[in-house]
Amino acid sequence: MASAAETRTGDMEETARQTRALIRYVDPGDFVTRRYVSQGREMNTGTYSDHEVAIRDGMPIRDHFTLDTHGFILAKSRSAITDFHDKAAVDALYESEVEREVMRLTGADKAVARGWMIRTSADLSRHAQEKVAGYTHRGGIQPPAGEAHVDMNTATSRLMAEQTYREHFPDGPGFRRFLVTSFWRTFSPGPQDVPLAVCDGRTSFGGEEKNNTLFIVDDLPGEAEAVKPVPGEEGMMAATIFSHHPGHRWWYFSNMQADDVLLFKFHDSDHSVTWRCPHTAFRDQSFPDAKIRESIEVRSVAFWE
Repeated sequence: MASAAETRTGDMEETARQTRALIRYVDPGDFVTRRYVSQGREMNTGTYSDHEVAIRDGMPIRDHFTLDTHGFILAKSRSAITDFHDKAAVDALYESEVEREVMRLTGADKAVARGWMIRTSADLSRHAQEKVAGYTHRGGIQPPAGEAHVDMNTATSRLMAEQTYREHFPDGPGFRRFLVTSFWRTFSPGPQDVPLAVCDGRTSFGGEEKNNTLFIVDDLPGEAEAVKPVPGEEGMMAATIFSHHPGHRWWYFSNMQADDVLLFKFHDSDHSVTWRCPHTAFRDQSFPDAKIRESIEVRSVAFWE
């Protein structure tokens, strides 16, 4: 029998305002799944389909969510950065801010930021036409990611954690737990037209999952070239992508402000708690006055020693 507290929690989630929107999922089946990214452009191989789902608005109950229960939290975090398009200022200050905030919000002993990216729903066609040799996929501007995914699968997350700790703490005692997260902030006025949806990690199992290998390229390949065999691909960085499952429970936080940050899990080595959080951008049509979304995200690895 459910306790009174569990009943209240269930009621709180069930009665939250909902909007219906399309979320793109990878189709079940056997095909090559890769993600190619270049300046201002991204593409996936394989086949995807849009599914209409309910997305609940967590903003009125923002304090209800916890990182180890849902896989995400919405926190308050004011930044010293006044213009996130000032690359020099972001490079100099923001990653250190994020490291401090990740430790504060998680209780970890150490945290290392692993690069930032701005994403926007604005037209990037002109930006994408600018040719850049040696594109590195960090510190730039990209479109919103448009399919249900977690940026790193288990193998990629473990490798990143081991390499990061060895590089930054060579004399450290080692770690007993690591957590890879995204620290996500929208800095454009709300409500935003293409906000981020996050999936309650407890509901993320049940559907088909695939690895989506990441290829960072100067130019996007043609269709045939994109699926040619690549030696050693199984050891490359890869995301997890998801097929549709009716049990997925999606949330978002409407009208986020610049001092709101969404912290969500890519991978937590402690599997006794909720250890991942699928997410995707979606077009929110519940606000007729929605504005272009601009956001900045920072990946980091946190350690408990």
